[in-house]
Parts: sequence; structure tokens; C-alpha cells
Amino acid sequence: MPVFNEAEQIFANVCVVRDLLESRAIEHQILLVDDGSRDQTWDEISRLCETYSNISALRFSRNFGKESAICAALERCTGDAVIIMDADLQHPPELMVEMERLWREEGYDVVEGVKADRGKESVATKLSAGLFYGLFKKMTDIDIGVASDFKLLDRKVIDAWRKLPERDTFFRGMSAWLGFRRIQIPFTVQQRTTGRSKWTPRSLTGLAVNAITAYTSAPLYVVAFLGIALMVFAFVLLVQTLIMKFLGGASTGFTTVIIIQLLIGSCVMLSLGIIGIYLARIYEETKRRPRYVISDMQRQALLDS
Repeated sequence: MPVFNEAEQIFANVCVVRDLLESRAIEHQILLVDDGSRDQTWDEISRLCETYSNISALRFSRNFGKESAICAALERCTGDAVIIMDADLQHPPELMVEMERLWREEGYDVVEGVKADRGKESVATKLSAGLFYGLFKKMTDIDIGVASDFKLLDRKVIDAWRKLPERDTFFRGMSAWLGFRRIQIPFTVQQRTTGRSKWTPRSLTGLAVNAITAYTSAPLYVVAFLGIALMVFAFVLLVQTLIMKFLGGASTGFTTVIIIQLLIGSCVMLSLGIIGIYLARIYEETKRRPRYVISDMQRQALLDS
């Protein structure tokens, strides 16, 4: 479970998950990753680790983001299979039982929770999410519009994921790229019992840009297509201008020139922006900085070195 500023409910929520798994006699460990929380979350997590012997935790030195928290968990988990879920229980815990059954009895390597209902989201959020998922599908041929981070992964899937070298990750896209035998099960996003979502429009926009640029180079081809489109447009305009000139119908004025200048300028700046994003990604990758920094740990013995 990635955790960020969930002091009000993390203890109770983890107990719900643990009690459910205990009642179904599913052998388990719980690994919590505190993504640099600024409230009393770590104190509550420490209390959980002191109370239950099968709960361990990592604490980041600052907020590195949910993707980094998932990376830390996958790099250190030890189970035969791993379920990733949100700490606010918007991913229904009872679905884990069916996930475990499909993995154990039917041999699926990946069991994905897909959103049948996104819950009570604003119209703006649903529209922006729809735009992002549509662009992602168009550029990658992978539909993650109903996907979530709520997944069960078999050990061999985790081992394959660990071999992916990039530092800046997009978990949903990377797990889809890996393949393996998979099945989807629908769920309805649950309402939070306390607090509110930590996602802001800025962080969601950053996630969308990161997801697209981390998974596909398609936006770079947009730059080439823009250049071709502008070249065709310029050729047509050149022919039209010459015809008007030879027929003596050329008129004075700068309206057309101004429009063309604005169009070309906008396309050039857009193209430079797209190229700049990819150059920034290359720069970040070549620095080889770690995905996260761990400042504290609970029950280190349960984790891989």
C-alpha cells in the first residue's frame, strides 16, 4: 500500500484488510510505503508494525510520488504473489479474495481490477480523464481507460518488472507491456470514509505527461506530422498567391501574413515543447539518480536486501 497523509484512517483501513485475509486463512504480509507524509501517518504505521508481526513499512525521505512508492514495494516484496492497492480503501478489499483464487486455482499471472464505476467524480475530472485515456490508447494501442493500480501480480511478473531499467516509471503502462496471462475483474470505486483525495489538477497533469512520454515516443511523430502539414499548407498558399498575382488580383494587407505567422509560431513552440519534454526525460535518466530515498524502516527482516 502506498500511503500519503492518511493518519486519520490508515490504522483502521489496514486492520480491515488484515482481518479479511485472516478470516479467509490467506497467508500474507503487508508492506506499507509512506511517501513522505507530512502528518502523523508514520506514527500510525509504526503502531501497526508494533501491533502486528506481519506488517512492515518503508518511509521515504520526502514525497517522491505514488509511482516511486509502488517501485519500492515491488523491489522489496517477498511473496509468491503481490496485490497493490490504495491505502484509502477505494479499492474494495473483498475483491482480493477473488484475485487470490483466480491466481491460485486458475493460474492467472496478472489479475487486474478495472473500474466499472469511477464513483463520485466531478464532470471536469471525468472529462480530463477521458481525454488522457483516449490519447494514451491512440498512441499506444493499449486501453487503460478502466484500468487501475489495483492488481495482483505473480512472482514471475514481478521478477520481469524488476528487470526494466528506466528510472521514471508508469506502473499501469509497464505492467500492461509485460504481457503474461491476465484477467480483468470489475469493481466500483468506493467512497473515502475520511479525508479527501491527495491528487490535484497539477499532479494529475504531471502524471498524464509522464505516462505518455514514459510509454511511447508517439508525440515526437506529431512534430514531424505538423511539419508536413505546414509544408503542404505553405505550398497551397504559394500556388494561390502566384495565381492571384498573375491574374492581377493580389490585394494589399497583412491579415493573411499575420495568421500564417501565428500558426507557424504556435506549431514551432508546440514542437519545441514536445522535444523539450523528451530531452528532459533523457537528462533525468542519464543522471541515474535513485527512484526514491528511504529514511526509515519498520521490521527490516521481512524485506529483501
